[in-house]
Amino acid sequence: MKQETGQFSIGFYFQSLAKVLGEPGAFFRELQDTGFKQPLGFLLVSSVFFAGARLLTRQFVQPLLSGGILFINAIGMVLIAAGLAYILMTLFFGKKVTFSRLFAVYAYASGVTLLASWIPLFIWLTEPWKWVLIGMGLTKSCGFRWNQTLGVIGGSIGIMVLFFKSLMPLIS
Repeated sequence: MKQETGQFSIGFYFQSLAKVLGEPGAFFRELQDTGFKQPLGFLLVSSVFFAGARLLTRQFVQPLLSGGILFINAIGMVLIAAGLAYILMTLFFGKKVTFSRLFAVYAYASGVTLLASWIPLFIWLTEPWKWVLIGMGLTKSCGFRWNQTLGVIGGSIGIMVLFFKSLMPLIS
């Protein structure tokens, strides 16, 4: 896996996918901070697959609009979660890693789970799996201790739940 070049290719996508699925601990231990191209490319390909699969398996009144929303949501939630994790890390543990490394952990973990999360009710499997992969990435790639990892993940989930819950009156 030519991770050091920082270039993204479909070959890199499938190599990374196989490594994250087969040996997630080794993948995150060997993960280098190569910038945003590779993790963002990985996330984009997975998001396109996710949005396309959802569109093909459900009927939408406006499929193009729905596909765009699904695609943007898949990427946006990763950016929100990684941003919250970075803020929490900086506030409570000092700056330990760059945002690009933290984003890479979230992008690879989320990208892998997006490939199965379009299947009805699989959210109950893929969401916990995603957070386990993120936890593994934070400890093995970013050098977090397990208590720091649990704090960042728990804090991120808590803030996202409270934020979206606060928006509920706007759509009710």
